[in-house]
Amino acid sequence: MMRKSWIVIVIIFIGFFIKHLQETAFAKPIDSNTLINNAFKYDGKVVEFQGEAIGEIMKRGDFAWVNIHDGNNAIGIFMKYEDAKKIKYLGRYRVKGDIVYVKGIFNRACKEHGGDLDIHAYQIKILKRGYEIEEKVDKTRLAIGIMIFTIGSILMWTVFKYKW
Repeated sequence: MMRKSWIVIVIIFIGFFIKHLQETAFAKPIDSNTLINNAFKYDGKVVEFQGEAIGEIMKRGDFAWVNIHDGNNAIGIFMKYEDAKKIKYLGRYRVKGDIVYVKGIFNRACKEHGGDLDIHAYQIKILKRGYEIEEKVDKTRLAIGIMIFTIGSILMWTVFKYKW
């Protein structure tokens, strides 16, 4: 009898462990198109979202707004300012932003923030650090551009000199 009880307890424990693995290890973040197109379905539910942090961190008291772009659309993420400070690089011209994983409550029309579509995050992870992008100037194109400008300037000068 005692042995059967232990077997039942072990089976229950394994069941909870497998359920936990399914929720964490195998969970795939939802893309922005799915969230936007199925906003009623996900409204008020916990979602996982990831993408590049872009723009600026907009501090609002103890909280902050950060836009996360997944390659299709950007969604505003409302998070603790302490979590927002973990983000070092924000995507913009010549900068690739940090890739951020967000878990939080999706709001189709957030009552707290004027009816905007947003996610109220309670878990933030930096998956990959961003970096600055070095701009390379093609020297051949630069030389051709300077040459065309010079020829054009000489032609303009010649036309105006002999026209008047």
